[in-house]
Amino acid sequence: MPPAIHQAFLDRALPRLQADPRIVGVAVGGSWIDDALDEYSDLDLVIACAPSAHAAVMRDRQAIATALGPLLNAFTGDHVHEPRLLICLYEPGPLHVDLKFVAVDDLATRVEDPVVLWERDGAVRVVLARSAACFPLPDPQWIEDRFWTWVHYGATKLGRGELFEVVDFLAAVRDMVLGPMLHLKYGQLPRGVRKLETLAAPDVAALAATVATHDAASGAAAMQATVRLYRALRDQAGAPGLIRHARAEAAAVAYLEQVIAHLAL
Repeated sequence: MPPAIHQAFLDRALPRLQADPRIVGVAVGGSWIDDALDEYSDLDLVIACAPSAHAAVMRDRQAIATALGPLLNAFTGDHVHEPRLLICLYEPGPLHVDLKFVAVDDLATRVEDPVVLWERDGAVRVVLARSAACFPLPDPQWIEDRFWTWVHYGATKLGRGELFEVVDFLAAVRDMVLGPMLHLKYGQLPRGVRKLETLAAPDVAALAATVATHDAASGAAAMQATVRLYRALRDQAGAPGLIRHARAEAAAVAYLEQVIAHLAL
C-alpha cells in the first residue's frame, strides 16, 4: 500500500481526471512500480489523453493540475528537456507530484512499464501491450572516449583553485559515470546515484571517497578516488570490444599527479 499522503492525493485526483472526457487513462511510474514508495517519494503520474486532444490538454495542464488539490507551485520540465511534464507541489505534506501529459499512443516509447490506475476502454493497456519499455543504458565506449579528458579538465580546476568547480565536476562524474556503472554491477537500472547506499553497499566507501569538500586536499583525494573507482568498474565490467585510450589515460593521470605535487598537498 502507498503511504497515506500519496493515497489521499490519488483518491482526490483520480475522479477529477476521470471526469475529463479528453483523458483516457492514468498510470503511475517510479518507485510505485517496485512497491518501494515511502513517505519521501515523489508521485510520478502519466496522464494519457486522446491524440486529437493532446494539444488542448497541454494548454490546460495548469488548470488541470490546480483542480487536483491545494496546489502550492507548478512549473514545466523544460530544464530536463521534457515540456510535457508539470512538476507540482501540493498540500498537505507537502507532496511532490509529477504530472506527465502524453498522447496515449506516445506511451509506446517509454523507459519503464507504469502501473495503470485507471483507463477508459482499455486504451492504455492496448498501447503498453504492443510495445516494450527501453531504459537507456550507458555506453562503455562513450564513457571511455570522454573520461580521461574530463579528468584533465578537473585537474585544471583543482590547479587553478576553482574548488566549487571541482566539487561540481566530481558530482557530475558520479551521476553520469560511476553511479550508473555501479547500478549495472549490481543488476539495477542505471539511475544516477539513487539509492546506492543500499543497492551497492559493498562499494559505498569507494564511492564516498569521490565526494569532495571545498578544500584543495579534499578535492585532490576525491579526484584520485574517482580515477581508482572508474578503473576498477571498467575492469570488472569487461565490456567486449572496448577500446581503451591508454595514452590519454596515462597523460591525464600524470597531469593530475603533477597538479597535486605542485600544490604540495
